[in-house]
Amino acid sequence: MAQNNVNQIQDHATLFQQPEYQELFAAKREFEGGHDPEEVKRIAEWTKTWEYREKNFEREALTVNPAKACQPLGAILAAVGFEATLPFVHGSQGCVAYFRSHFTRHFKEPFSAVSSSMTEDAAVFGGLNNMVDGLATSYSLYKPKMIAMCTTCMAEVIGDDLQAFIKTSKERGSVPEEFPVPYAHTPSFVGSHITGYDNMMKGILTTLTEGKKTEAKNGKINFIPGFETYVGNLREVKRLASAMGVDYTLLADNSDYLDSPNNGEYEMYPGGTPLEVAADSINAEATIAFQAYSTAKTRDYISNDWKQPVSVIRPVGIRGTDEFLMKLSELTGQPIPKELENERGRAVDAITDSQAWLHGKKVALYGDPDLVIGLVSFLLELGAEPTHIVVTNSNPDFEAELQAILDSSPFGANGKIWGGKDLWHMRSLLFTEPVDLLIGNSYGKYLWRDTKTPMVRIGYPIFDRHHLHRYATFGYSGAINLLNWIVNTLLDELDRNTIIPAKTDISYDLIR
Repeated sequence: MAQNNVNQIQDHATLFQQPEYQELFAAKREFEGGHDPEEVKRIAEWTKTWEYREKNFEREALTVNPAKACQPLGAILAAVGFEATLPFVHGSQGCVAYFRSHFTRHFKEPFSAVSSSMTEDAAVFGGLNNMVDGLATSYSLYKPKMIAMCTTCMAEVIGDDLQAFIKTSKERGSVPEEFPVPYAHTPSFVGSHITGYDNMMKGILTTLTEGKKTEAKNGKINFIPGFETYVGNLREVKRLASAMGVDYTLLADNSDYLDSPNNGEYEMYPGGTPLEVAADSINAEATIAFQAYSTAKTRDYISNDWKQPVSVIRPVGIRGTDEFLMKLSELTGQPIPKELENERGRAVDAITDSQAWLHGKKVALYGDPDLVIGLVSFLLELGAEPTHIVVTNSNPDFEAELQAILDSSPFGANGKIWGGKDLWHMRSLLFTEPVDLLIGNSYGKYLWRDTKTPMVRIGYPIFDRHHLHRYATFGYSGAINLLNWIVNTLLDELDRNTIIPAKTDISYDLIR
């Protein structure tokens, strides 16, 4: 094939099927200590057994494909929800490159973040000079209104003190004294991305609201999304609140940043909650968090320091959305409008239409604690049976809350929570106790291929499908979206299993 023939350029999926590449792959094996193909096949089959499952679940010192990421990833997601805010990661360049690429692959949008570019020298002598120079360069070059700083493993291991370093940087003129530089220590070797989100959100709110407490309330309700990667959810929450005539502050709104229009004009910081509005959030009537386990420290801070009532409501499914709207009505005195009642009715009607295909279906799922709680609650509403529930970044409070939800429904009787386990554990579960459906992020693709369990991509990250993050999973419209993805995946699988005319496709049924 001529290298310069533009009409014959191939996608990588077909490119590597060409003879020259296949020969290359075959020749590599002698240098890789590859095992005999029959032995590989034998071991692969053994890993599908109960015997292997028992050995797999005995693992203590090894994690294989965990369903979580590290703290700084969550920290910088929190930061970009605020007006003209530049995330600054005190650590090596490689870490920031990973965070940016991770978000860009999911959202299909550019993601700005800078690094102090710590190297071996900084690891020995400390990263103060890197921060002094990095803050000065970031401030002058990118002209943010706020720089939100977090750490990586390198900075944490050597014990760099962000508060002291930021103070010194300001004294040396890197940024003006009054310029906001909130910070959060986010060591990657503890917690996960939801911990990092929480730490950074608390750090930002602490900085912005200092000295802004007034005697009078501002009449608003604060919404804290948590580590939320569906921009459609942020827009849905704003729509629902507006439909009820509720004045609100979203802490923080990254929907425009992560889903900006292509109109020919480049903005480095599109959207975001204005800093002055965020600063006034301390004077709100109340705060509602849509996630519990990614906002634990932030909620404690708001409750204890702001003396503000705080609730956790996950507006997922019918019951979750009902609770959210009723709470808004309770806090504000605003009635729930007829249009939202009609939306509810349409969602209930849709569930009724599909329920026969979902009743009794066994489901395996994995993801972050709050995501899993919302999905399990919705599955129980559908009459499906959550069976294998893997949450790598689990904790006892989450497991107790989820167990209570499972116990509240007969459809949850066979549900088992696997806290702290990973996707290799999930593989053993799917082979030894098969289910009808798998729900999770893109990393479950190989479970789908391996175990042949139909898969619905819900969660973060989703790399191998486009635009799902633009949809809502919150609200009654979000319930319809979730229902659509779940039931139609099952119907797709039914089609695959009845594809042979007059053999498996007996009824020629087009009505389902």
